[in-house]
Amino acid sequence: MLTVLASGGAQAQWQWIDGSGAKVFSDTAPPPGIPDKNILKRPGARTEVKTPEPATDAAAGAPAAAPAPKLTGRDEQLEAKKKQAEKQAEDAAQAKKKAETEKLAKARAENCERAKRAKTTFDSGIRIATTNAKGEREIMDDKTRGAETKRLDEIIRADCGPMPQAAGPQATVQ
Repeated sequence: MLTVLASGGAQAQWQWIDGSGAKVFSDTAPPPGIPDKNILKRPGARTEVKTPEPATDAAAGAPAAAPAPKLTGRDEQLEAKKKQAEKQAEDAAQAKKKAETEKLAKARAENCERAKRAKTTFDSGIRIATTNAKGEREIMDDKTRGAETKRLDEIIRADCGPMPQAAGPQATVQ
């Protein structure tokens, strides 16, 4: 009797069916990828847990149970979450780009409007005064007035027309 009890510890404590359908006997727990239905025997269990065996030649005529899912090494839920995260990141990037484009368009429209108003003032011929670095008021001479009119024309040409297309990473700001 003592010999029978002592030999019980030498037997495998775990028994399961692995992914290829082979029975595995071990004194360590099965890997986490093994589903509960494939674990046939656990430590301390008195009876084996019965699971359907794959169909043999003798049972070939009998209707077979649903085939076991093939293990592909891919986690479909993880892949779906990854695709969803990529889509959200892409959507966020597009929204950010759209917001930047709208902000740039608004700034261009404001610059255009200011330049047009200033050009109208310069074209009216009235005397225009500016303040110098010392805070003193100076009347613009014809040379300064011509340079400022030219600058306003450049602003109107750049900001009042259609929005330029992005030239890519080589585009430089002057």
